[in-house]
Amino acid sequence: MPEKDSSREKHFPAIEKKHGEKMAYWFKVMKEIKDEKYPQQIAHLRENYGFSQAHANALVMYSKGSTTTKRHETPAAYYKTIDPQQAKTIRAIFKLITTKYPKLEHVIAWNQPMVRIGTAYIFGMSASKNHILFNPFSKDVIADFRDQMSDLRVSKHTVAVPNNWKVDEKLILKLVKARLAEIK
Repeated sequence: MPEKDSSREKHFPAIEKKHGEKMAYWFKVMKEIKDEKYPQQIAHLRENYGFSQAHANALVMYSKGSTTTKRHETPAAYYKTIDPQQAKTIRAIFKLITTKYPKLEHVIAWNQPMVRIGTAYIFGMSASKNHILFNPFSKDVIADFRDQMSDLRVSKHTVAVPNNWKVDEKLILKLVKARLAEIK
């Protein structure tokens, strides 16, 4: 699967075309508001020039020195940025999944660790300060197993577990199996 272009510069041709000015002009605009905070810069571009959120974000973040949306090249790089206890729990879950389903690919997508098969995402995770979220990429899968997760914080799209959660291996494997069945 080809790598998706995560550079902020990929938006520049569309910005030039839509707004009729070369990027040099937009960099001058950004220089004039460089001391403003991110929300004010975004609002300035949207309100005064009709920028979309995506184009405004690309220009603001590029002007702040962020040339790519990609923060982590590999899952291992992601784990180094989170609490060690969270990393241990998340690694254990992905090891469980990829051991049972070796054809699944462990990747970074949306700056979070995920497993996928082809282009279909099967299971993703993220770390917050007070919990870990997991997502089987299916509201139906979550709904089908909601009763088995009554001790967890369950929403429509995600499930929150404590940072030091003792991994419920049977539950995780059931969720993954159900998600795989959906996409076949």
